[in-house]
Amino acid sequence: MTERFDVEVLHVISPEEVADADLEPTLADAAEGRYVVVCRAGGVPSWIERIRAFVARDPIEAVTIVTDEPATEGEELSLVVEETDLSGVYEAVERV
Repeated sequence: MTERFDVEVLHVISPEEVADADLEPTLADAAEGRYVVVCRAGGVPSWIERIRAFVARDPIEAVTIVTDEPATEGEELSLVVEETDLSGVYEAVERV
């Protein structure tokens, strides 16, 4: 089942760094030769949304996406993703 996500990139692990990163073995296998991108679901929040989240103590929703395409921290992406067997981990199908 595919979903569309609008996300803000928080952290990127390049294919060269995957072996050195302390990843769960299943994620490390899926990420071999690919990028692991940790993102904030929903994209970049406005200042009002940030203040509301701070006051309400509502943490960000982070998702991990395995993709073939590079990304940079702070970049906003729209992706079509497929859910994997790991909770909170998705595989990018295409960039929108």
